[in-house]
Amino acid sequence: MADILYNYKDSVYVNLTNKCDCKCKFCIRSHKNGVGDAETLWHKTDPTLEEVKAAIDAYDFTGKSELVYCGYGEPTCALEALIGSAKYAKEKYGLTIRVNTNGLGNLYHKTDIIPRLAEVVDKISVSLNAPTKEVYMDVTRPAFEDAFEGMLEFTKEAGRLIREVKMSVVDVLSEEDIEASRRLAESLGVELRVRKFA
Repeated sequence: MADILYNYKDSVYVNLTNKCDCKCKFCIRSHKNGVGDAETLWHKTDPTLEEVKAAIDAYDFTGKSELVYCGYGEPTCALEALIGSAKYAKEKYGLTIRVNTNGLGNLYHKTDIIPRLAEVVDKISVSLNAPTKEVYMDVTRPAFEDAFEGMLEFTKEAGRLIREVKMSVVDVLSEEDIEASRRLAESLGVELRVRKFA
């Protein structure tokens, strides 16, 4: 069975699903079975909400204050498990909730999921990946033709309802593209975080 909770760089992560509506060229899951202390992050079937709650109960959160939803899939593809387990973790353990997402949840579910996320999520990090639609579509290879616009709109709306929203890019981009990404993020009212390629 795949790890549901795992530790990576001193943070606790939740691996909810292997479903994803992108096929990013740089995705770590294309060349590793796990990260951090996880042996494998490949689920045979996605865990149920009860299984995620049980994994949270079994984990020792001593010295930890944040739970990050990010595994070998897009966490918003497992929306009910995300919201149910995040609510449980906040109420029972007082954890701060962060979701690392591709920002395509509204397109995937064909409805605005942000108000539901806002009830349980404290922080969101949206993967921008590239400052232009052309490069974004080439690198991210999303399932939706309007993915770039949908991701930008998701970020802007999330910024209005959720306490902390950031966009991220990986440091393989040129300095020029990183600065263009920063300007784009700021135009949406959020900060840009530059992640190291691991």
